Amino acid sequence: MSRFSADLKPILRLFLAERRRGLLLGAALAAATVTAGIALLGLSGWFITATSLAGLSAAAITFDVFAPSAGIRLLAIVRTAARYGERLATHDATLGVLAALRERLFRGFAEPGAARALLHRPARLLFRLTADIDALDSLYLRILVPAAVAIGAALAASVVLGLMHPLFGLCFGLFLISAGLGLPMIAGRAARKPARRRAHGIEALRSRTIDLVAGQTDLLMAGRLAAQREAIAAADHCAARADDRLNCVEAGLTFGFGLVSTLLLTASLLAVAALAETKAITAPVAALGLLVAFAATEPFAALRRGALELGRTLLAARRIAPRLATVVAQEPLAAALPGYAFSLTQVSAFHENSNAPALQGIELALQQGERLAVIGSSGAGKSSLLAVLSGELPARAGSVAAARTTLLTQRTELFEDSLRGNLLLASPDASEVRFREALAAAGLLADVEAMPRGIDTPLGEGGLGLSGGQSRRLALARLFLRDTPLWLLDEPTEGLDGVTARDVLSRLSAMATGRSLVIATHIRREAAIADRIAVIEGGRIIEVSRRGEAAFEKALDRLRPD
Repeated sequence: MSRFSADLKPILRLFLAERRRGLLLGAALAAATVTAGIALLGLSGWFITATSLAGLSAAAITFDVFAPSAGIRLLAIVRTAARYGERLATHDATLGVLAALRERLFRGFAEPGAARALLHRPARLLFRLTADIDALDSLYLRILVPAAVAIGAALAASVVLGLMHPLFGLCFGLFLISAGLGLPMIAGRAARKPARRRAHGIEALRSRTIDLVAGQTDLLMAGRLAAQREAIAAADHCAARADDRLNCVEAGLTFGFGLVSTLLLTASLLAVAALAETKAITAPVAALGLLVAFAATEPFAALRRGALELGRTLLAARRIAPRLATVVAQEPLAAALPGYAFSLTQVSAFHENSNAPALQGIELALQQGERLAVIGSSGAGKSSLLAVLSGELPARAGSVAAARTTLLTQRTELFEDSLRGNLLLASPDASEVRFREALAAAGLLADVEAMPRGIDTPLGEGGLGLSGGQSRRLALARLFLRDTPLWLLDEPTEGLDGVTARDVLSRLSAMATGRSLVIATHIRREAAIADRIAVIEGGRIIEVSRRGEAAFEKALDRLRPD
C-alpha cells in the first residue's frame, strides 16, 4: 500500500496543483447529481403512492399535489443541470491536468540524462506521453470521484432510512459500503496483473509494428521479416489473453453487484414491509424508503470500470511518477577564466546508472580562439568530454569552467517542419536576412532557393526531403546561428562524401574565426584543422600535442584518412 501511495502521491499533487477548483467542483456536481437522483426517485415513489391512497379516501380533496410535484420538477431540473455541469467540469479539469502532465513529463524527459537514455528506447517517450497519460484519466473520472460519490450516496440513504428506523439505516449503510467497495477492491486486485500484461502487450505490439514499418528494408535484408511478424503476433496474443482475463473479471464483478443489489433490495423490501405492518411508517414512506435503497446501489456500479482499470492506472503512475519529482537544477558551469575557452581540473564523470567512470582525472585547458581535436577509439570518452563541456554530463569530481557552448552532435536532428522552423530552433528571434546568411555560409542557400517554397519548404520526418549532405549543411546553418564563443563538434562530417566533407569543413573553419573549437573525431581531415590534438584512452587524456610538433603529425597519422 505504501508503494501505491508513493506512486500516486506526485500524480495527485499535480492534479490538485493544476485544477484544484475544477476537480473539487466536478466532484461536488457529481455528488449533487446522484443526491438529486436519489431524492427524485424517492419523492416520486412517495407522491405516487400517497396520491393513490388519497384517491381511495375522503382525504383526496385536501391532499396537496402542488408542493410534491413542484419538488419533483425542481429535483429533475437540478439533476439535469448538475449532470451537465459535472460533465463539463470533470472533463475540462481532467483534460487540463493531462495536458499539464504531458508538459511536465516532456520536460522531465528533456533532461540531459533522460534524453540520452531515450536514444536507446525512443518509443518509451511516445507511450509515456500517450498511453500512460491517457490511463491516468481513470484515476479521477472512474476511481476517485465514483468512489467518493458512492460513499456519499450510501451515507445519505442510511440517514434517510435511519429516520424510519435507526437499526435499518445502520445495517443498510454498513452492508452497502462494505459490499459496494469490497467487490471492486477484490476485482481490482484480480484485474491488476492482466491489466499490466495488457498494457505491456499493447506497448510491445505498437513498438514492434513501428519497427516493422520503419525498418522493413533492413529486416528484409537480414532475413528477419518473418521473425518480426511472429513477434508482433506474439505481442497481440499476449494482449488478447489479458483482455479475456479482464472480461472474466468484469463478468464476475457484474454478477457480484447484481447479487448484492438483489439481496440488499430484498432485505430492504422486507424491512419496510415489517415497519409498515407495525404502523411505524406509512405506505408512502415505505415506497420512498424502498426506492431510496434502490437508487443508493446504482452509484456503486460505476466503480466497475475503475476496478478493471486500476492495474493499468497504477502501472502508469509508477512509470510516470519518477519523472514528476522535483528535479534539482544543476549548477551552471563556472565562467571560463580570462583568456580561456574552458579549463578542466581533475575532472571525473559517470554516466547515469554506471559505476565505471566515463572520464577520469581530466586536466585540460583551451585558450580563446584555439582549436582542439580530441581523438581516440570508440568508447574512449570523446563524446563524454563534449558532454561535460556542454553541461549535459555533470562532473562528479574536479572543477569545470567553460564559456557558453553550442554542441553539434553526430546525428543531424531535423524535425517534421519547414526549413524555417528547423532554423528557428537555433535562433527564435533571427531575421530573414540572418537565415539567408547562415544558409549561404553553410552552402545550402542555392539549394533552398531552387525549392518551390524556398525556406518555407516542409520537411518530412527526420528531415525527409533532403539528402544526407543537405541535412548536415542545415545542421551547420543552425550552428552558425548560435552566437557562442565555444563550438563543440562531434564528428561533424561523418557519413559525408569527401568533396562535401571538405567543403563543410572549409565553411566551418571560416565561420569559426575568433571562436574556439573542440572536435571529437577519428577522421584525419577533421583533426587537421586543429591547433592541438588531445589523445584520450579509457577516459584519460594520455597525450596533448601542438601543431608543428612530431607528436602532432604522429597523431594525425593514426587517424582514418579521407
